[in-house]
Amino acid sequence: MRGEETIDELRDFDLRVIQQRSGYRFSVDPLLLCDFAGIREGEEVADLGTGCGVIPLVLARMAEGTRFVGVEHQKSLAGLAGRNVALNGLSHRISIVNRDIMEVKGLLSPSSFDLVVANPPYRKRGTGRVSPIPGRDDARHESTAALADFLAVARKLVKVSGRICFISHPSRLSEMLVAAVGLKLAPVRLRMVHDNPGAEGRMFLLELVKGRKGDLRVLAPLFVNNGERRDGG
Repeated sequence: MRGEETIDELRDFDLRVIQQRSGYRFSVDPLLLCDFAGIREGEEVADLGTGCGVIPLVLARMAEGTRFVGVEHQKSLAGLAGRNVALNGLSHRISIVNRDIMEVKGLLSPSSFDLVVANPPYRKRGTGRVSPIPGRDDARHESTAALADFLAVARKLVKVSGRICFISHPSRLSEMLVAAVGLKLAPVRLRMVHDNPGAEGRMFLLELVKGRKGDLRVLAPLFVNNGERRDGG
């Protein structure tokens, strides 16, 4: 391990994760997405914008016989993801692709994944504060791909009747639903994430399906405070 890196433990999943000490570091959000996605045994999964690889790592521990491709355009993060896969003995199940998601055509077969997940940048290009720390803005702000692009790529990769699960900021919810309708993706589950019962929603989790209809279920809110979760309802 290099001096500018840390190794953090996710003991619930028997994982060790190398991260940049001062660059982008994952939060509780990808862990919430993993729980929401409800991975099933034997599924093939793609993670768009995998960062250091935490989502496929956690999902691989949640279900045996599953296989993953993590796509990450930042070379440094893709390198970290590959090292994390090897560190946790999961190289036979997880592949990391260092490409922009807009360039996966020809690399990943269309309609070949049971589940596509993404924790895309929450902020639109040119909005919010600019971080002085290299790499953080690429993770937080859209660069080459916008939210609708992530959704379009996910639709291309997922099988008919397959699932797409995203986590994003509430300010992007209407945009995502409009894009989903345009792509003929049916929203079937929505869950808001709050810090506490009196707080506004700070994130949302959304599941969409391709090639079939479904009624939208709005699940009980999820309360997460200081990394501790509590189901509402």
